[in-house]
This record gives sequence, C-alpha cells and structure tokens, in this order.
Amino acid sequence: MAKQKKQPRPKAETPKGFRDYFGAEVTERNEMLRQIAEVYHRYGFDPLETSAVETVEALGKFLPDVDRPNAGVFAWQEEEGDWLALRYDMTAPLARVAAQFRNDLPNPYRRFTMGPVWRNEKPGPGRFRQFYQCDADTVGTASMAADAEICAMLADTLEAVGIPRGDYIVRVNNRKILEGVMEVAGLAGDDKEAERGIVLRTIDKLDRLGEAGVRALLGEGREDESGDYTKGAGLGAGQADVIMGFMAAKREDGPATVARLTELVQGSDIGAEGVEELETIADLLAAQDYGPDRIVIDPSVVRGLGYYTGPVYEAELTFEITDEKGRPRQFGSVAGGGRYDDLVKRFTGQEVPATGISIGVDRLLAALRAKGRIGGTAQGPVVITVMDRDRMGDYQAMAATLRKADIRAEVYLGNPKNFGNQLKYADKRGSPVAVIQGSDEAARGVVQIKDLILGAQIAQDATLEEWKSQPAQREVPLDDLVPAIRAILDRQG
Repeated sequence: MAKQKKQPRPKAETPKGFRDYFGAEVTERNEMLRQIAEVYHRYGFDPLETSAVETVEALGKFLPDVDRPNAGVFAWQEEEGDWLALRYDMTAPLARVAAQFRNDLPNPYRRFTMGPVWRNEKPGPGRFRQFYQCDADTVGTASMAADAEICAMLADTLEAVGIPRGDYIVRVNNRKILEGVMEVAGLAGDDKEAERGIVLRTIDKLDRLGEAGVRALLGEGREDESGDYTKGAGLGAGQADVIMGFMAAKREDGPATVARLTELVQGSDIGAEGVEELETIADLLAAQDYGPDRIVIDPSVVRGLGYYTGPVYEAELTFEITDEKGRPRQFGSVAGGGRYDDLVKRFTGQEVPATGISIGVDRLLAALRAKGRIGGTAQGPVVITVMDRDRMGDYQAMAATLRKADIRAEVYLGNPKNFGNQLKYADKRGSPVAVIQGSDEAARGVVQIKDLILGAQIAQDATLEEWKSQPAQREVPLDDLVPAIRAILDRQG
C-alpha cells in the first residue's frame, strides 16, 4: 500500500499586495478617522456604511487598470450566476444607495463614509490591494457651490489632522475643459473613445513619468525600466502638442490660467462650459477666504477614474521626504475627487448630479510618520503582576478598579513562575507601570508601583549605586492605587 503523503503546512505569510496592521498603527488610524469625521460632521454630512460587496453590474467598469482580471476588481460568480465583487471605492456603492433609497433620503443628500476598499491591481512599493478611504459626497445638486464646499472642507481636513498651511495644496481642474481640448485635438466622437481613455490615464501619470514619458504614451508607447511595454494612444505630433499645451496651461495666478484655458478650448462649447465652472468655484472659494496658499486652479489634474464629468480636485503634500535610499522626493497626492453627474443615472435613467472627495488614509498616515508628526509606539496598559497564583481574584479586582477609573489595565496571564519574564512582557507591551503585590504587601494593605519608563531611563543613564536605590519603584497604600498611577501617567504625558 502506497504511503500517504503528508499534507504540507500552509505558509504563514501575508498575501502579495496586502499587509497586517498592529497596535500603534491601528490606534493612529482610528484617531485620524475620528479627526476627519469631526470636520465632515461639522460641514453637515451624515455617516453612511455600505456593504463591502456589490454586484459587478452596480460597480461598473471605471477603473483605469483594465489589464488586470475582472477589470481591476476582486470578483466571483455565485451559483445563481450573478457576479459579485469587493468594492473598489466608496463612490459606486453611494450611487447605488442614492438610487435605491431615493424616495427616503433628503435631497440633496450629504454623506460621509470610511473603510477599506480593494483593487485587483499590480502591487508595488507602497502600493497595496487593500487600503482605507474616507469619503464625503453631496448627491442631488448641480451647483458649483457644492464643489467649492468640498474643496474648502478638504483643506480644513488636512489642517485638522496635522498638515499645516504651506505643506499642502488643493488643485482644481474641470474634465469638461479636457473634453474641449480633445475636441480641438480631433479626438471627439464614439470612434475615438479608446484613444481618449489612454490620454486620460496618461495625463494622470505626469508626476510619475514626467513630460517625456507622457509624450511617449500619447504617441506609440513606452518601455519602462523593467522592460514592460505600454501601448500608447497613437496620436500624431500635432495632436500631442495640443494635449501637452493643456497640461502646461497653469500660469502665475488663477485668472491668467483661466485666460490660457479659454484660448485652448476656443471653438468648443463643452470646454467653454468647463472654464466658466472653474471661474465660479474660484469666486466662491475667494469669498470664503480660501486663497491660492491653499487652493489653486491647475490643468494637470485629471483623475484616473472614468466616471468624472466636471470639476476634479486633488490634494498634494508639498513637503519633501527622504526615500529608502536617502534621496529627497515629494510625497505627492493624498486625496482626490470630483463631480460625477452620470453615475446614479446608470440606475435610474435620470440625471442625478453628484460631487465628492476621497482621502487615502494610509498615504496620509505615511506622510505624517515621514514628517515625525505621529509614530513611535503606542502606550500599553498598566500590567498587574502575579506573585501568588491563588490570589488571582485580588489581582483581577485591582485591574477592575483601574478600568473603572478609565485607566487601561491588564493582569499578567502567562506563567507567573519567573517574575523577570513578567517585567519583560510589560516592556514588550509598552506598559508605563507595573503593579506588584506579594503576600507580605497584601497583609499590610499596600502595593509596589514600578514606573517602567523612568526605570528604563535610570538603567540606561544612572550609576550602579543610583540604580540600587530604585527611585522608579515605591510603595503606596492599596486605597491610593488609582491616584498614584494617574500621577505617574500624567508625568509621562
């Protein structure tokens, strides 16, 4: 009888393009989401949570990464034949909600939402297939005041989470202007849809590829450093010049930029409409004192998703950080959005105007860490050590007392035989304080409180004689446990 092969053990590894988040990272993200939600709420937006799964039909095909399976989404087929997929952003689910509950929701409907999204795209350094987004949208108004409000709220949000004025800029453009430019370049009509799609995705890569790389993709195509070849839009030199002229239309101030854009879309009604909308947004922002130090008109912003129909916006961090090789570089975009007046129409057949913004939470957190504005390790709980196994109830009672006083605490639940291992555990947890009570202390109604942070500093800097005096550890009455520990936590900040 043939010997049965052993089932191989599964590999303990995170799937490619995904990552795990631990203690401090999760705490920092939750705090950032709270700060963002406060700003959104202050502007009158209500929270909404939608399912992580949508029908493929409801999501639509709007992702730029069309070469991946299922057009860039993680999708599967149900037994009944329906195709479902993980949401790739928060906007497509909102369109479905706005259509499904249109008779119950206020009009306009203002909502914010936050959570993970998934994209089946090629992973790379800092590019993951699952990431957090934090969105705010207004559905049901065509007024440019809604777009201006979104831009103002984005600026306020960045400042609220710790990006000061001068370290960011919100850039605004209008996809109608780009449509007008494409019309002038001879790319109008249904037969040119493929070329327009390539042009759109190419322009959105200007920061990454530079002018030469973009021009190559507007033409026949380009080969990257890895040898991969990307087919271009196949435009002639004159057509490419028109597109490149649009991307270089930014001037010294908003009015000069608008004047240049007006020249570029001469003869295009849709382009002229886009320029007029940009002017309206600029006037509304100026009335609220949002000047060019925070929000500017910039024709290079187009956004890669295919559903935008009007104004588009992007928040870029302007400070430099150092990459893995020690080279200075700009951090780049951390948020983007725009107007998508046709997305709800897919469900209802009626045009429902909408506009919104999405913040890439993971990128924003990475930027703050790179600048040293957050980071390090999160403070762990107070650890109550176990000296006597049969007195576990006493130790649990101490922990309960601390928790009732809103002090994070836990009892050591490992093997208490080696007391040194208990303190090592407390260090690994980042604990600020350890509580010690043996049978002698219990009989006298006292506890030993050990300031672990001060103790670590003394161990590193003090002489042996100073260390022996144990100034980081003292005895207090059990009834004073809460105020004694709170005093240490306040001193540690």
